[in-house]
Amino acid sequence: MKAVFILMLLTLSAFAQQEAPVAAACGPKDVKFEAKLDDSQHTLAQPESGKALVYFIQDIGVVNCIGSCMTTRIGLDGAWVGANQHNSYFSVSVEPGEHHVCASPQSRLLPKPSAKYAGVLVALRHFTAEAGKVYYFRMRSFGAPNQEIFDLDPVDADQAKYLVAYYPLSVSRPKP
Repeated sequence: MKAVFILMLLTLSAFAQQEAPVAAACGPKDVKFEAKLDDSQHTLAQPESGKALVYFIQDIGVVNCIGSCMTTRIGLDGAWVGANQHNSYFSVSVEPGEHHVCASPQSRLLPKPSAKYAGVLVALRHFTAEAGKVYYFRMRSFGAPNQEIFDLDPVDADQAKYLVAYYPLSVSRPKP
């Protein structure tokens, strides 16, 4: 009986450790965003005094979409902060210190995750922000009919500045 109890405790502990990074970074599962693109803004902002600035750039390449392209919501420290649609960017101001980032596509075209693969299309990162610095993260999706890979990576400042100059600003809000 003790062995069963210990095995159950270890299983629950492992499950909690797997969920902890998602909970620390993402927002509530049921929140969806609508995003509009503003092609009139392509300039980089400077961080507010005593804060850092973080850019989130979605770079899905050259694709032709029927209707709207992929929308990706971004979570920071357990709350959704915005979303990108198609190739676009937005930025948020953050306090100095450690932060946890989550990117999660919300496309109607993505298959519903099964229990076995629930949360597979979630990309996670953490970073430590310093006041006065600018950080850039890029979301990319790769795939084929039977394969989807979604990633969130820090990106070089030169590449990020090029993408911001080329891509529109994403202005998003949670759907009612």
